[in-house]
Amino acid sequence: MLFLSALISGIGLGSMYGLMALGFHVTFVVSGTVNFAQGSSMMLGAVLTYGFAMVLGWPMALAVLLALLLCALYGLAVEFFAVRPFARRNSDAWLMATVALGIVVDNLAMFTFGKEPRSLPSPLAQAPMKLGDIGLGVYPLQLLIPAIGLVLAAVLHFVARRTRWGTAMLAVVQNRDAARLMGIPIGRVVAAAFALSAVFAGIAGVLIAPLVNVQSDMGTLFGLKAFAVAILGGIGSAWGVMAAGLIFGVAEALITATLGSGYTQILTFSLVIVALAVRPNGLFGRALVRKV
Repeated sequence: MLFLSALISGIGLGSMYGLMALGFHVTFVVSGTVNFAQGSSMMLGAVLTYGFAMVLGWPMALAVLLALLLCALYGLAVEFFAVRPFARRNSDAWLMATVALGIVVDNLAMFTFGKEPRSLPSPLAQAPMKLGDIGLGVYPLQLLIPAIGLVLAAVLHFVARRTRWGTAMLAVVQNRDAARLMGIPIGRVVAAAFALSAVFAGIAGVLIAPLVNVQSDMGTLFGLKAFAVAILGGIGSAWGVMAAGLIFGVAEALITATLGSGYTQILTFSLVIVALAVRPNGLFGRALVRKV
């Protein structure tokens, strides 16, 4: 039963990592850059939802919707202020700029929200599930998270392949100059990718908030793990990063359940190093082919 509980918990946690990693995937394939403020996007999703629902007393659905809208605006701000000025000059300074912006937002949240962890109640995270008279040790929300993650991955795949915006995005990915000549607004496509990236992270924050304490620095470690998942899965593959998220989450949960939390970070990140040593392009990634 301990194994089953850890497995279900790991799938839920891994799906959350996968959602955040999808954000890294979207910005990378469209612009060749990533949003290292992704952790703060996740934190904003959780903190804003708590503020709107628990402090202002708004309905949860409205609180979540507004929180995700603000996450999208934050993603646009990251692209406009921390990525675009440097990408235009072919500078890699956006790496540090996105990190710095994320730190600024985390600290602003700390000053306004406070340092104390808060609890965001949810009817799906109050009573553990049971199989007959046997407690499974997992909450219904932990089963809902992977379902939402897979649905969002499928929606992203559909949008990329079947919609006009998705076609424009793929055109920018394949040949930016040709896309510009065809009248595709590249700047808007890239900005939309960053907004979508932040929304994915915000959704992850909203989903995980009832299972962990909501606090201003909650996104730091989650963001680092999500980036590791993105690289592990092959950052150019949407399904790859979701699969890697599940693998990472299950491994983390099983290690914690069997050996204790003290070994979790040591062994999970060691496994990531070994996997990348064997598969440098990620478990599901492909080596880039360059024409010369």
